[in-house]
Amino acid sequence: MSIKDEAIAWVRDYFEKNGNSQTKAVIGISGGKDSSTVAALCCAALGKDRVIGVMMPNGVQSDIEDSKKLCAHLGIKNYTVNIADAYNGLTRAIKDSVGADEVPPQYKTNTPARLRMATLYGIAALEGNARVSNNGNLSERLAGYFTLWGDGAGDFAALANLYVDEVVELGKSLGLPAELCDKAPSDGMSGKTDEDNLGFTYADLRAVAESKTDGMDTAKVETIKKRIDGMAFKKKLLNLPCFLPSIRK
Repeated sequence: MSIKDEAIAWVRDYFEKNGNSQTKAVIGISGGKDSSTVAALCCAALGKDRVIGVMMPNGVQSDIEDSKKLCAHLGIKNYTVNIADAYNGLTRAIKDSVGADEVPPQYKTNTPARLRMATLYGIAALEGNARVSNNGNLSERLAGYFTLWGDGAGDFAALANLYVDEVVELGKSLGLPAELCDKAPSDGMSGKTDEDNLGFTYADLRAVAESKTDGMDTAKVETIKKRIDGMAFKKKLLNLPCFLPSIRK
């Protein structure tokens, strides 16, 4: 059985055991490969009428047209909730409370992610009978490149044990446009790709994780190992139902 067929079966089984024939999937749509693939996967497993996409720009999102394109391509119900007022209001209140003039970069990255997860659960509550997706992949989990209780939260995780390149192939096998599958992953805030921020590629990360480092620069290998080891605590906290393909068993 292919990863696609296994993943479809897993999502279907999860919803059968944790809902009913009407339970919906609520998915944060960023316009990137992960959220696009999860949305397409849930459509294949549940039918598009049970999939809801939520776009959550923080003010202006330069690539939001990709998110809209994905929703139109799949034909799914979708909402746009701009979190800028919530983010700005919360930030003002926190700064006033602690007497700070500015907030650190980590706050600027993590707080929007946590507000987005709160938004997804808000939509799920209003829709009723819904489960929220965690869209993270294995490469991000190993690198700790996610926000605890932000994009690291959710009710189910369909991509948690798939490397980035496997997500790309899964997305294409589900019929997604190549421009969405091949899009360089980014946080949508720093203006840089994930790999720019990390200082190494996801391909290098996989090579180290699978102990296939022949020919790799020793210093880079050590840097990646330290990153994986240092972020292991975050990965352990992702205690939610995760699809595990047979190739990882």
